[in-house]
Amino acid sequence: MPAILQALFLSAGYNTTLVCVGAGLLGAAAGAIGVFVLLRKRSLLADAMSHATLPGVAIGFMAGVALFGDGRNLPLMLMGAAMSAGLGVLAVDWIRNNTRLSEDTAIGTVLSTFFALGMVLLTVIQEMDVSGQAGLEGFLLGATAGMLKGEALMIAAAAACVALAALAFMKQFSLVCFDADYAQARGWSVRRIDLLMLGLLLAVVVIGLKTVGLVLIIALAIIPPVAARFWTDRLPAMVAISSGIGAAGSYVGAAISSIAPNLPTGGVIVLVLFFLFLVSMLVSPVYGLVAAILRHRRFQRVVHERQGLLALARGEPVFDPLTIRVLGRRGFLRGDGSPTPEGLSAGGRMSRDQALWNRYREDYPEDAHALADWSLKPIDDVLPRDLVSELEHKLAPAAAGAPGPRGPRGGALA
Repeated sequence: MPAILQALFLSAGYNTTLVCVGAGLLGAAAGAIGVFVLLRKRSLLADAMSHATLPGVAIGFMAGVALFGDGRNLPLMLMGAAMSAGLGVLAVDWIRNNTRLSEDTAIGTVLSTFFALGMVLLTVIQEMDVSGQAGLEGFLLGATAGMLKGEALMIAAAAACVALAALAFMKQFSLVCFDADYAQARGWSVRRIDLLMLGLLLAVVVIGLKTVGLVLIIALAIIPPVAARFWTDRLPAMVAISSGIGAAGSYVGAAISSIAPNLPTGGVIVLVLFFLFLVSMLVSPVYGLVAAILRHRRFQRVVHERQGLLALARGEPVFDPLTIRVLGRRGFLRGDGSPTPEGLSAGGRMSRDQALWNRYREDYPEDAHALADWSLKPIDDVLPRDLVSELEHKLAPAAAGAPGPRGPRGGALA
């Protein structure tokens, strides 16, 4: 069996299995919390948070050297990353609240400053007379090939806790995302809910450093919810789809990375997630590009058919090439441009529909405004029968001399 299939089917070794499962859980957690971060419009803050982890990783390494003589102490480095990322978030909030600078400016300032500090500290570490510095580059772009069993178990457990917490607080998060004022009026502390949301995001960023790397961890929290947005309008479904996309992309990316250790894990995972984003954008039946093109073409055909039939009912010639093609395919127009009996009959029905719709718009303007594409559908399919009869009664005096009362639904006017 090829190595990639062995990795995907969890038969490539115990450690690879742990890494793939851990990465999948991390992707699911990031996808779930990423939905709320995206809806709350805090995506850039997550970017600043991820870059602000670098000095914490370096300080954690130095603390490990000072305390235990070995800097490669993952819990210590992740603790340092969490603290420096928290400081970065607090710095963004302080700059935004106490200066005239906008949030994106504050984010850019903090992001670049913390990342520069981290790079300086990494350079200092490289010149220290200790071992283990080479592994620190893995925190930039991620590395799973050398991940130990304990590290994989810790990532899997932490990711599962974050995913469960995101699901447990879904109601509070969704209310704050869509109507923070209403949540405040109900007595909920929007700031505390925001802090809890950012805390879960911080946890995802920190535990994902070893897998995806601090440069690309933000993609794990942004790409899945953006892709899920193409599939649904409902929040619970969006959270489920985003978690699924994050889990699938991370799992497959980690499996590919495990058989190609020279490739950066974070880059591979992000490329797989981007592929899933492209698939969602193209083939989603809700908001995908293909579905949108088909809907547009269907709308075009309906409009041209309707306008062409109205022209036939008025005895006017049809010149538009697309209208001629549409009417020709339906058998309403001959090759020489003259209407067929079916075309004249359909034109009569369309004329009667248009007159009733116009009357409805005059008598019930607000209701007509609330109907989507009100004039492009048969009125009998949209309005109740008694209302249609009322409109016909009102229209009858004005229609004297025009085609007589309509026949059965779908039939020609008498």
